[in-house]
Amino acid sequence: MTSGRQPGTPERLYQFSNSISGPSTASSRPRWTLRRKLSVVILLLIVWLAGVMLYQTHKSLPPGISYESPVYKVTDVQFWHDLTYQDGSADGGREEQILPRILQIIEESRQFLVIDLFLFNDYTHKDQQFPKVSRELTDKLIAHKAAYPAMDIAFITDEVNTNYGSAANHLLEEMKAAGIRVVVTDVDKLRDSTPAYSAVWRTFIQWFGQSGNGWIPNLMATGGPDITARSYLKLLNVKANHRKVVVSENSALISSGNVHDPSAYHSNIALEVQGPVIADIVRTEQAAADLSGAGPLLTQAPALTQAAEGPLGIRYLTEGKVNKYTLEAIRSAGAGDTLWMGMFYLADDAVISGLLEAAERGAEVRLLLDPNQNAFGRDKIGIPNRPVAMNLNQRSGGKIEIRWYNTGKEQYHSKLLFIAKASGPSIVLGGSTNFTTRNLDDYNLENNLWVSVPSDQPLYTDISGYFNRLWNNERADYSLPLEEYQSGMTWLKYIVYRMQTRLGFTTF
Repeated sequence: MTSGRQPGTPERLYQFSNSISGPSTASSRPRWTLRRKLSVVILLLIVWLAGVMLYQTHKSLPPGISYESPVYKVTDVQFWHDLTYQDGSADGGREEQILPRILQIIEESRQFLVIDLFLFNDYTHKDQQFPKVSRELTDKLIAHKAAYPAMDIAFITDEVNTNYGSAANHLLEEMKAAGIRVVVTDVDKLRDSTPAYSAVWRTFIQWFGQSGNGWIPNLMATGGPDITARSYLKLLNVKANHRKVVVSENSALISSGNVHDPSAYHSNIALEVQGPVIADIVRTEQAAADLSGAGPLLTQAPALTQAAEGPLGIRYLTEGKVNKYTLEAIRSAGAGDTLWMGMFYLADDAVISGLLEAAERGAEVRLLLDPNQNAFGRDKIGIPNRPVAMNLNQRSGGKIEIRWYNTGKEQYHSKLLFIAKASGPSIVLGGSTNFTTRNLDDYNLENNLWVSVPSDQPLYTDISGYFNRLWNNERADYSLPLEEYQSGMTWLKYIVYRMQTRLGFTTF
């Protein structure tokens, strides 16, 4: 049979017949090709994004990141704390030791200073007022540089303090003008903790930068500068230089606290050490600076004297090495031991399992947690600590004892683990690191000090006294029972918490 119009068929009837039967095979081919091309593009995009996710979550860490120092034997480790508490007075009580000690370390330094602080700014919500602690530290550093102009002073911080590139931080700019080396850490070189979002951000958004005239209100601090849309998109990539350390040739203070106006009333802890470990700490801070291509922080290596060996063992840890020694310490707790934990965020599954196993072995497990009810004066819904506490209480059959710090408008921001051993040296682990996956698994920059301490040492007495004072409400109302923050809705918060952790869309 031949194609085409048959003899005798009217022209109009032939055209009408073709319009009903549809286009010919030849004319349909371009449409099918277009669909195939689109499908291939989508498939390639999915493969690309999956590859970006896989690479950015498993890539090698930059040199010097995730570090553990050798064990050093020292004669002393000092314990410092800040506490805000309810003592029956209208304004409550306040003990502040950490910032005064930081200022003293600065005053005593002559060779060098390296300071690394996650939060450092004076941005607040418009209806809030806080002590001007960031201004106090800025003025102290500038005055010290003026008094000793040849001295190396380096200040390292996170890009959150520049609103992710939207606005210059005037305190940091004043330091730069005074000759202080300021380094804003480039954390893009770290692994991604929110891979689904980060793959999209790295592929399509990061190339445009964040700088420009901000036009979106600052949700982190309404009194702060407006932020560009690109800065908000960078913020959602969620990673940080979360370290908190002040180090000079004389001493190093490793803290859970920021020098940040809205954080001024938070309860925090710090551990201070001297000796050769200072060189390790400087080395890890150089690694953080290298992420931004900042060059050498010091013009010459620190000249340190060898400290006398003593009964305490110390080890400086960063990033994932904190996880290693946290789990090791928890696994060492058994019958007759008391495991104390003072923690702002507790959400890591391995740590949670470790606590349950320690309780099963007969260790007395006591957790003092922040109720996660506010962030810089704004209300929160209690995630992750409240659902985690409910889960731990149920799974342990009440063996794990839990109390809440009695916060007001501040946070119990401490990150401290203390394994009080019935025999042999006890273990202290404290610093910047929350016990969450984001903080423990090489996503953020973090720093902690590990200490092995015999029970006859002052550090043991100080930390044991600290926990017992808060747990037993000695002379003030420091803590509240578990039931205080366990409502009928806690199970729903647990579902939200598990969804967040599974998807990676969290800030904890």
